[in-house]
Amino acid sequence: MVQGAKPKGKSMKKALLSGLGASSSIALGYFPVAVSFGVAAVQAGLSPWLATLISIGVYAGASQFILIVLIAQQTAILQMVMITIAVNLRHLFYGPALLSQFQREELPRWPALMAFGLTDEVFATARGRLSKIPSGQKEAWYLGLQLGAYSAWVGGTVLGAYVASDWLMEQPLLQQTLAFVLPALFFALLLDMKQYVSSYLLLSVALATLFAHYYLPAHHSLLIGMGVGGIWAWLQQKGKSGY
Repeated sequence: MVQGAKPKGKSMKKALLSGLGASSSIALGYFPVAVSFGVAAVQAGLSPWLATLISIGVYAGASQFILIVLIAQQTAILQMVMITIAVNLRHLFYGPALLSQFQREELPRWPALMAFGLTDEVFATARGRLSKIPSGQKEAWYLGLQLGAYSAWVGGTVLGAYVASDWLMEQPLLQQTLAFVLPALFFALLLDMKQYVSSYLLLSVALATLFAHYYLPAHHSLLIGMGVGGIWAWLQQKGKSGY
């Protein structure tokens, strides 16, 4: 096969399966969080099919938990859309970083599909491994990585919404454990982020969000925390911060 050409037949299948295998750790982390989302959505008054549809069409992790709170509060649709977009603005930086791993002749044929399946964990995994994937097989491998993570998220939501919701009501300890999964996942991401981001930046964002939360709804305090983080990062880049 010519270097840089799109993989065909067995090569495509091999690359896709390799990506699926690489998604196993992501899937193991996503599944319980998705179950907790399905349960939380039903308990917030959403129907199981709507909870599943949100995971299928939105597929945005934390944004989905925020979304069910906004729906329960009867927030205006435009405001929900703006908040969801704001929470996911970081993906604007993920895309170019991943595309830099592709040679010009092997740029993805389905960029919209690849963008849809992009998450924090998928980005972290792909960023570290794409450079080791043979030329011409990167897109298939990446789609396999996304497929495994996406399937775990949607499957966990279905289980949580249709099966586990009523059962977990009778298992308070397990219900509390699942409720802790998402904060635990965020904390793990925070520890990993500490390797690349100033501790002062993380502390300033946390304090700003916590302070705002005492006076404003949760989604507003989140936006304030993001704004403080963005300003701090900009000041650092300009050399106006001493940290």
